[in-house]
Amino acid sequence: MNDQPGLGSPRQSRSPLHILHIIGSLSPAAGGPPEAVRQLVKAYIEVGAGIEVVCLDPPGSPFLDGIPCPVHALGQSWLGKYCLSPRLWKWLSRNASRFDGIVMNGIWTFPGIAARHAARRVGKPYGIFVHGALDPWFNRTYPLKHVKKLIYWPIQHAVLRDAQAVFFTTASERDLALTSFRPSKWNSVVVPYGINDPEDAGHDTAAQVEAFYQRLPQVRNRPYLLFLARIHEKKGTDLLIDAFGKLAATVPDWDLVIAGPDQVGLQAGLKRRADKLGIADRVHWPGLIGGNLKWGALRACQAFVLPSHQENFGIAVVEAMAVGRPVLISNQVNIWPEVDADRVGLVEEDTPQGTERLLRRWFDLPPAEREAMGSRARPSFLRKYAMNRAAKAINQVFVEASGSR
Repeated sequence: MNDQPGLGSPRQSRSPLHILHIIGSLSPAAGGPPEAVRQLVKAYIEVGAGIEVVCLDPPGSPFLDGIPCPVHALGQSWLGKYCLSPRLWKWLSRNASRFDGIVMNGIWTFPGIAARHAARRVGKPYGIFVHGALDPWFNRTYPLKHVKKLIYWPIQHAVLRDAQAVFFTTASERDLALTSFRPSKWNSVVVPYGINDPEDAGHDTAAQVEAFYQRLPQVRNRPYLLFLARIHEKKGTDLLIDAFGKLAATVPDWDLVIAGPDQVGLQAGLKRRADKLGIADRVHWPGLIGGNLKWGALRACQAFVLPSHQENFGIAVVEAMAVGRPVLISNQVNIWPEVDADRVGLVEEDTPQGTERLLRRWFDLPPAEREAMGSRARPSFLRKYAMNRAAKAINQVFVEASGSR
């Protein structure tokens, strides 16, 4: 469902809980949070709960098709990433009372203020998914933005403080968040996060791989490492290209695929970097891929690689594990202890030296050990990262809130 701006939908066949999720955009180009909400929609349905989503995307946006719940696309946002939207304020004023709870996805934006106001006005609990935005890495890396955030913090802290729960995806994310700003008082809840099992969807896996090879025929019959993320400074793409460039002569049969949207205009410079290192013909840039193309790329790669400087969770890491692929990650991806403990990949520091070690260790592994890592990856995913556990945990917060009112 893709509503016209400002229209609410009547409540039908009420389930035990009916939750509203708010997000600025559901566009796949916006990174992890939109994918997390899509995964939660499917998980809510699986556990028999009700869910609706309101976003500020234009009605009729093609990426809204196929989401199996009511999606209210209001199509209005001012002041850039701040997402000022009087239309959202009005929509929430009319509709907040229909829900047992409200979940805001993201911070530092106007929709969080609107969610707090609407929930408090009708006496409903609300939660906030931080999605990594309180990691102190941002403060160190962008000091001018940090000053702006300090000025805004009294407003943002009130949104967090008054929430029934502030949701984190790992204990590391929760603990780091407490160090970013003062005061930092809120009710932290770590939810078991993940994705829905891609093998439950009944796709033709061979067709998915072939679809990817049709998109990128250069890597057919060649082993490759797959980077699948936004092309952004924090993802460590420059580290990856430099490390691959240093080792490329020792592994002449291997390629590198860097798949993702170029959000901040880094790709041209990274291509020049690859050309200077003499690996331009072995680094491939298919752009943003999703659906069958994404799953085909994951299934066909030898390993997934993400030398990121900051990841509160890393959904693409878990996607790779779900299809039995080893993962090569930095120790700034907050699920690295589980990856290391389950021996489903390799972990190193998010530095030039660490990234080079990461790739060297992988290339030096005997083929049998690479295969063993892959064979352990999917069982690890099934034990730890099925998304229906997250839906149940979020619901439990609102069940307890309803019982206390």
